[in-house]
Amino acid sequence: MTPEPKSKPRVGIPYRTRKEELTGDFAKIEKYIAAVRQAGGEPVVVSLGRSTPELKKLSSTLDAVVLSGSPADVDPSLFQAPRHPKAGSADPDRERTDFALLESMFPDHKPVLAICYGIQSLNVFLGGTLLQDIPSEMQSALEHEWDDEIGAPETLHPIQIESDCRLAKMAGGEKALVNSSHHQSVLEPGRDLRVVAHSTDQVVEAVEGTNASHWVVGVQWHPERMAETDSFAKTLFASLVQAAWKRAQA
Repeated sequence: MTPEPKSKPRVGIPYRTRKEELTGDFAKIEKYIAAVRQAGGEPVVVSLGRSTPELKKLSSTLDAVVLSGSPADVDPSLFQAPRHPKAGSADPDRERTDFALLESMFPDHKPVLAICYGIQSLNVFLGGTLLQDIPSEMQSALEHEWDDEIGAPETLHPIQIESDCRLAKMAGGEKALVNSSHHQSVLEPGRDLRVVAHSTDQVVEAVEGTNASHWVVGVQWHPERMAETDSFAKTLFASLVQAAWKRAQA
């Protein structure tokens, strides 16, 4: 059921980086906005310059959150690990914003969709750990770090999805083709998260919350870049919005 305009769920989307926000580089965040809007939600872009009390106040007005991707890497000190030589720079403003939003979403069981950097941020927030550099730590057979800055065609790779999860229902089965732009991934899942999808080289591609009454999904790929044409990507955003609408009505 698609919500009527007057009851569109408000879906918070943090800016990818503080630098992009300050320089007005909105091209990539616009894809998240468009995907949420297409799914029937009201996108609310969240500034990374807000204080924690301001974020808490804003969160009370949101019905769900989409944690966007980012070129940053989560600070490894947040999951008690030394920094890998190939780990990228952290974005403290983004970390603070994500964690403040999640602190508000979880007690009230508001839906969360975490994408790429977002799944990593979600996992660390819940006490999980990260693989800091897939090529050097796994000798991966797949190219996970597609460079979207050089204009090369985006490539897809297969994932295997667990049969008994939300994601399999959205995908219409246990296999899917997804895009990829990352060099880090979930290592040990955080509290109340379960791994529900892997790539063929065993990189974690998705997690879900174990609480059946709380819609929490994290994906390592970028469905917002596929939401105009790919039915799986469309269903992922539509399911988030529907879960937010149902929770708000309840």
